Amino acid sequence: LLILDFFLSFRWLVIAVGLVRAYLAKGSYHSLYYSIEKPLKFFQTGALLEILHCAFGIVPSSVVLTAFQVMSRVFLTWAVTHSVKEVQTEDSVLLFVVAWTITEIIRYSFYTFSLLNHLPYLIKWARYTLFIILYPMGVSGELLTIYAALPFVRQSGLYSISLPNKYNFSFDYYTFLILVMISYIPIFPQLYFHMLHQRRKVLSHTEEHKKSE
Repeated sequence: LLILDFFLSFRWLVIAVGLVRAYLAKGSYHSLYYSIEKPLKFFQTGALLEILHCAFGIVPSSVVLTAFQVMSRVFLTWAVTHSVKEVQTEDSVLLFVVAWTITEIIRYSFYTFSLLNHLPYLIKWARYTLFIILYPMGVSGELLTIYAALPFVRQSGLYSISLPNKYNFSFDYYTFLILVMISYIPIFPQLYFHMLHQRRKVLSHTEEHKKSE
C-alpha cells in the first residue's frame, strides 16, 4: 500500500517536472499542454483503477467522490481536450492540469506519510486547506475548456448521431457538453462544502490534540 501511494504521488511529480521544464525552456506558460500530453493521458486513464482501490479499501477515500472526480477528469482528458485539438492551446487547459497536479501530489503525500505514522502538520494543513483555491481553479479550467470546445464541436458534429439511422437514435454531443457544464452547478457546491466540513473537523481535532499535549 505504501508503494502504491508513493507511485501515485510520483506519477503526478512527473507531470509537474514536465511542466516546469517546458516553462523554463520556452519562457512562457502558453501551450505547455503538449509537454505533458502523453503522461497526462496515461496516468489519468490509469486513475480508473483508483475507483477499485477505494471500493476495496486499499485507498482511504470515498468511492462516490473518487469515481466522480476520476471520471470527470478522464472525460476532460479524452472526450474534450484530446478530441477537440483546437482547445489544446487554451490557457484553461493548463489551469486544470496545474490544479489536478498540485492536488494529487499533496493527497498522495498525505497518504504516504500517514502510512509511515509520521504525518507532518504542514502536509495535513495543505491537504485540507489548499483545495479552497485549487478546487475552484480546476473547475474553472474544466468549464472554460468545455466552453471553448463548443463551437468546434457544433461545426464538426463531433460524436453526434443524426436521424434517420437504422437504430432510430440521435445524440447531440454539443447539447451533451452543455448539460455537463450545467451539472457542475449542483455538484460543485456540494463537494466543496463537504470538503470545508472535513477541513473544520480534521484541523480543529488536530488543534485540540495539540492543546491537550
